[in-house]
Amino acid sequence: MSSSPVDYSSKCVMFPARPGYGIVGRKCLIKANHFTLQLVTTIHNYKGLYHYHVWISPQVTSMKLNRDIIKELGTLNYLGNVRVAYDGRNTIYSVGELPFSSNEFILKFPTTKTTTTTSECEFKVSIRFVSRIDLCNPQSFLHTIQPLNVALRSAPSEMYSVVGRSFYHDTMSRAGELGDGVMYWKGFYQSLRPTQLGLSLNIDVSAKAFYEPIEVTDFIFKNFNVRYDSTPLDDHVRVQLRKNLRGVKVTCRHLDDTMLFKVFGVSTEPLNNLMFDLDGNTISVVTYFQDKYEIQLEYVTWPALQVGSATKPIYLPIEVCRIVEGQRCYKKLNQRQVTNLLRETCQRPYEREETIRQIFRQNNYNDQNLVRDFGINVANDMTLINARVLPPPLLLYHDTGNEATANPQLGQWNMINKKMINGGHVKSWTCVNFSHENPNIHNRFCDELVNMCISRGMAFQTAPVIPSRAWPANEIEEALKYVHDQCNMILGNNQLQLLIVILPDFSGSYGTIKRVCETELGIVSQCCRPNHAAKLNNKQYLENLSLKINTKVGGRNTVLSDALNKRIPFVSDVPTIIFGAAFTHPKPEDYSSPSIAAVVASMDWPEVTKYRALVSAQQHTEEIIQDLYKVTTDDKGSIVHGGMIRRVNHHCVHGTVVDTNICHPTHFDFYLKSHAGIQGTSRPAHYHVLFDENNFTADALQVLTNNLCYTYARCTKSVSIVPPAYYAHLAAIRARCYIGVAVDEEETDVGPRTYQPLQVINGNLKDVMFYV
Repeated sequence: MSSSPVDYSSKCVMFPARPGYGIVGRKCLIKANHFTLQLVTTIHNYKGLYHYHVWISPQVTSMKLNRDIIKELGTLNYLGNVRVAYDGRNTIYSVGELPFSSNEFILKFPTTKTTTTTSECEFKVSIRFVSRIDLCNPQSFLHTIQPLNVALRSAPSEMYSVVGRSFYHDTMSRAGELGDGVMYWKGFYQSLRPTQLGLSLNIDVSAKAFYEPIEVTDFIFKNFNVRYDSTPLDDHVRVQLRKNLRGVKVTCRHLDDTMLFKVFGVSTEPLNNLMFDLDGNTISVVTYFQDKYEIQLEYVTWPALQVGSATKPIYLPIEVCRIVEGQRCYKKLNQRQVTNLLRETCQRPYEREETIRQIFRQNNYNDQNLVRDFGINVANDMTLINARVLPPPLLLYHDTGNEATANPQLGQWNMINKKMINGGHVKSWTCVNFSHENPNIHNRFCDELVNMCISRGMAFQTAPVIPSRAWPANEIEEALKYVHDQCNMILGNNQLQLLIVILPDFSGSYGTIKRVCETELGIVSQCCRPNHAAKLNNKQYLENLSLKINTKVGGRNTVLSDALNKRIPFVSDVPTIIFGAAFTHPKPEDYSSPSIAAVVASMDWPEVTKYRALVSAQQHTEEIIQDLYKVTTDDKGSIVHGGMIRRVNHHCVHGTVVDTNICHPTHFDFYLKSHAGIQGTSRPAHYHVLFDENNFTADALQVLTNNLCYTYARCTKSVSIVPPAYYAHLAAIRARCYIGVAVDEEETDVGPRTYQPLQVINGNLKDVMFYV
């Protein structure tokens, strides 16, 4: 008798059907930001829906330019007076047939808005008939959604800046500054979805960061708090400026405003040292601008921006450049910018509802010609839906504390009178302080932190292995390796268990610290911001650190009572592993860096609170985990099988769950708001079951998901995303720190970056949650 290997990839071919509806919890009615659709396909002039494929050559990356090209075809009557819905890429939908089944057009179109030339470009547009779509066939709703979605997005795509499924413009609502040359634009998200009520248009408010349309000199002033005084920019300022402006488009005041230049670098030499060849003669950039444009440059000791191409760079003086309006800022916002964004965009539920209604009225979908052509009618009111509020779980703590349980009725609790159910043991530790502004805080801070850990139930050696000390911020790697070597000399065969790191006063060093500690040295580290470490009376901060440290060194903060007493349906019946998976992708302009996939798996049944992490590099922007279903063996001989996905999407009570009305008509999915809202309007997570061998009931899976949200190790609050998915996200973000640039920092100004392979996590950390 023989058997063939199981094709694990076949498991996800079909989504499991909904097993029924949940009944656990208190029933209630809530309002959802969904507007139902009716399709009026019986009108006398409705001629059927047709799908066409379109190619534009040479290939255009700008969806706006693509739309302008197709719009020009209609203006020239090449499409036979038929209005079309175009997705900006390769698909056209029309109500009624175009006057051809296949055709090619040659179109001369000005490209001054997207290139550095002012000439017209010749495009070849090929259009070919694909199929006729039957809107009345309920089995083809997937094919129906796409054309209707494109039609509903057509008018907003012409009026606003498109970012993914969202639309933005500084005139849509009040814009504001976030600091450092970055501002926010408010906008809205729009998506057409199949629901149990039929097709539904989901609209929500959103906000994104954009670059301020300001002079580049002003951008430097705002970012680095410097003024021009004839001295060159410091090297670290120049390098950071290159990072901040890489990929940003600028215009020049001495040229036509329609000419755009994309910045890919900053010169290493100051402007007054830059020379280039002109008609066989060598001339300086400063002299060229004086002779050619009669511009007397002032900022000559500052570097120039590098534009053009990598092989033929063009140097532009900083003072003649201005940042183009409407460019999305993809770089990570600093803490001050994040705080400003949250403060400015925070809305109470009734305010958010009114904003959504204003967006709906402003878009005026039912009066758009294309929407009417497609037979779409959108309801004017939000949808009222049925919901339930799940009860919170009972949490257990160590019985040596005055309180051995917690019943978090408000979605949050505290550690007062409680001790961790399994306190970790820290016998060897030390601290390094890289803060220049607070060089003497490490001893008092560590004393307070150690005392907090002990008071919460940990066994913690009060004295460090070697005395804590301050180090210069420019010697991070040397300091970490020195401390590790010194501790090893004292500890012998034992490993340093914990390194407390007070971060430098400026950002940018966290990734280096984690890469060195977790791939090279194999030690658990806890980083602390210097401004927080200096506040010795901040008990909440110290308590949160103690929760993280306990988890990192192998302890357990709390556990579900149902887990310890084996009362969780399915999970408690047999030894069970709970997996979580997540991705991180590089910045849009970084084409050479890989995506990172992370999978975490619980390793402490029946408690299911400790999760081991595995990370891997993936093809750029790929969201299918390679070899997920491949059976592999790790270095300890344990078998790892790959195998519900969470989608992050009114201020409901924590524990509110919805599996009717706005959920999928056939698939097993539900919305769950598991966390308590602090401010603004809280949003639920959308959970969609991909495969189910256990035949979960709706109640069992919803209650399990909600209860797990109370076990997140880093705080005493229920969280918005189920912890396994949250942990996988943290592990994926951490792994990106392990990818180093293989070439010198300055070489990246003349070409794409080359990255080192993803470094392997040190074996000392494989069984601890170092990533929390």
